[in-house]
Formats: sequence, structure tokens, C-alpha cells
Amino acid sequence: MKKLLLVTAVAIFGAVNLHAQDLQFGVKGGLNFANVMGDQSENKDLVTAFNFGGMVEIPISEKFSVQPEIMFSGNGFSINEDVTALNYLDIPVMAKYYLTKGLSIEAGPQIGFLLSAKTEDIDVKDSYNNVNFGLSTGVGYKLDNGINFGARYNLGLSNINDIDGSSIKNRLGALQLSVGYFF
Repeated sequence: MKKLLLVTAVAIFGAVNLHAQDLQFGVKGGLNFANVMGDQSENKDLVTAFNFGGMVEIPISEKFSVQPEIMFSGNGFSINEDVTALNYLDIPVMAKYYLTKGLSIEAGPQIGFLLSAKTEDIDVKDSYNNVNFGLSTGVGYKLDNGINFGARYNLGLSNINDIDGSSIKNRLGALQLSVGYFF
């Protein structure tokens, strides 16, 4: 695993050196439509929350780029109108392939760090794992003036529950819509 991370880091930093003048930094924000999947999730409803953060697009070739991001991402679920808000600092690393000028498909891994967890203003962070691994996939469209639009689905791969003695396993899922701007 360490060798894979090292090779990935060298490849990314090599691409950055080759294309440093082409780097595009940006910001984005939007809405998450989030829920949980898994054990005893049939009565849990979707919640709407915000996402916002920064990104850098690193061109590898004319049609392919890598886009690491740092995002605040609101997630959670609702049971009988009681909302459990799970707020994460997500770090996705998206591989982007441009189908045509401006239109891209993207996919990549994501790691999320739990910042807070509350149910009706009660801190429940101790009931959830601090780290969440996932995969993201989506589409994006970037205009020549830097404005961009994205739709992405984030699929959690990790069990988010951290309750001693519990066998309940749940994963996060969120449809993420965003608008951004590249400088």
C-alpha cells in the first residue's frame, strides 16, 4: 500500500511539474442530497445539506486531468423528522476525462474526516467512525470563462457506525450538485 501511494504521489507531482503553467485553481459549492444505506435504513429519509470547498485541476493531457479537492460536505439522514447531521471534511481525488470541450466525466476515491455529528443539537460524534472511505463518480461542464457545473454521486464504502456491541452497518450516499469557478 505504501508503494502504491508513493508511485501515485510521484506521478501526480511529476504531472504538476510538467503542466504547472496549466494548473487551474477553483472554488465550488452546492447542495448534497444525502442518506444512509444498509442495516435498518428503510425508515431513514433523505436530508439536504451544503457542500463547499476548493479544487485544483492538473492537466495530464489534452483530454485527461486529475482534480484533487478539499470540501466541507454535509451528510446525514432523518428519522421521523429528527435530523442527524454528519459533517465531513472530504478529500476526493477525481480523474477527469473530457468527452468534448468543456464536458467531462469523472471518478475517483474519496476520504472523509468526520467534523461533527448532531441529532437535534445533541453531540453524537462518538457514535460514528471518524474516517469514511468512498468512491465518487459524476459529470461536469466547464465554460470558457471559468464557471463550471457538476453532478456527482458519492458512495461510502466504510461502515459509519461506531457503537460498541452493535452489528448495525451503514454507509453514506449523497447526490452532490455544485457550481464553481476556476480562476
